[in-house]
Amino acid sequence: MKIDRRGFLVASSSALVLAKSQLSSAAYVQPSETSEPLEIEGRIEGREVAVYTTADNSNYRLAATDTLTFKHLGQPLETQICVFVDPAKTFQTILGIGGALTDAAAETFAKLPPAKQREILNAYFDVSNGIGYTLARTNIHSCDFSSGSYTYVNEGDKELQSFSVSHDKEFRIPFIKQALATAGGKLTLFGSPWSPPAFMKDNNNMLHGGKLKPEFYQSWANYYTKFIKAYQKEGIPIWGITIQNEPMATQTWESCIYSAEEERDFLKNYLGPTMKKEGLGDKKIIVWDHNRDLVYQRASTILTDPKAARYVWGIGYHWYEPWSGGEAMYDNVKLVHESFPDKNLIFTEGCSDSFNAQKLNDWRLGEQYGRSMINDFNNGTVGWTDWNILLDETGGPNHVKNFCFAPVHADTKTGQLIYTNSYYYIGHFSKFVRPGAKRIASSPSRSQLLSAAFINPDGKVSVVVMNKSDQKISYYLWLDGKAAEVSSLPHSIQTLVF
Repeated sequence: MKIDRRGFLVASSSALVLAKSQLSSAAYVQPSETSEPLEIEGRIEGREVAVYTTADNSNYRLAATDTLTFKHLGQPLETQICVFVDPAKTFQTILGIGGALTDAAAETFAKLPPAKQREILNAYFDVSNGIGYTLARTNIHSCDFSSGSYTYVNEGDKELQSFSVSHDKEFRIPFIKQALATAGGKLTLFGSPWSPPAFMKDNNNMLHGGKLKPEFYQSWANYYTKFIKAYQKEGIPIWGITIQNEPMATQTWESCIYSAEEERDFLKNYLGPTMKKEGLGDKKIIVWDHNRDLVYQRASTILTDPKAARYVWGIGYHWYEPWSGGEAMYDNVKLVHESFPDKNLIFTEGCSDSFNAQKLNDWRLGEQYGRSMINDFNNGTVGWTDWNILLDETGGPNHVKNFCFAPVHADTKTGQLIYTNSYYYIGHFSKFVRPGAKRIASSPSRSQLLSAAFINPDGKVSVVVMNKSDQKISYYLWLDGKAAEVSSLPHSIQTLVF
């Protein structure tokens, strides 16, 4: 491991992912999934709390930094800063946490030497030696993070007789298979299209928006089912699909516009019935798959139609609404959850765009993840999916030069891997909050701290606390009159496990 003067992990030449003195000591046994009620066994007073820390201006990267003990405290004073946790109040069940296995990630991965490939796989998908991703997204034919535009059919083939995923067999399918194997065969994978083939659209172009022509609605619905079956034939189970990536954005890359009514009608009249007819009724369908700004309007338009709503597993959303110059609109997610509690919320994409290699050490990269994940989970989200898990030294490949940051970048010329702090911030959730966990009540007493808490299927509680301030803060992790005193470094994130 090589650490620069700021304590940033810039390369790993011999270890799998993280300094063994850090992450290996933080190894966490994956609990078995269960449908039994989750509860803490035994008394709290005297129980030990394991603390894992990532902090700016330090060498701490998911490091085991302390072991604390719950002691009697009783009623805290106003001057005693606390993070209150109540495992008796449970909320949504967690589906998983992960990232996107795109063409760009697969192509970058293929350029690395075998040892580095193994390092990346373990970094993301091994829960003991990495951060244990359990959720993944992939693109249905090309997206901007592909080396070029392509589809799975010949141009003009409305009947889809030429359908083939052979393109993906070079990079993406082998990559996903290795990820799936590293995850122990358990990886919840969903697919998203960026655009139908050009001949199906009114602008006759996969790029620059345009709309799906009504005469191709059925053909396009069939396309999803062929994708799912083709991938399953390759040994890759597809858990679900989103209808359209960013259906209100006309992009310079693959894109397609649907109004809320158009998405609703395509779902209820074509896609939903077709999935059921093809024996894929158990596959999950996610609507919207765009930013938080319009999420309530989209959800309400679709979900107030009973014929459409019956096909909807959940509402997907992204975090790019500050493109307008505003702030992240977390409350819109909360409103959807409150209005439609029988449907799931899933974060389907987020990244820091406008790649700049000089900012790979920027601490704000990780803090954006921490802030979003805490707010999103507290607002009812069941799954959280980052964008590309791996990109090259340019922030690509991307065929329209829409270069972005990823948690890990590879210098394909040298084989060096660069872990941004985003990787560790995500890991504070994905490593310690496992599928089947339930969110529990968590409440900080100071605005400088953000927190979210979960109880895992094995009864272990994981509390994530983020200090977004410039100050060191001492606080009490408080539960039923018992408390453990914690020290939180400036610009840090911690996971407390007990």
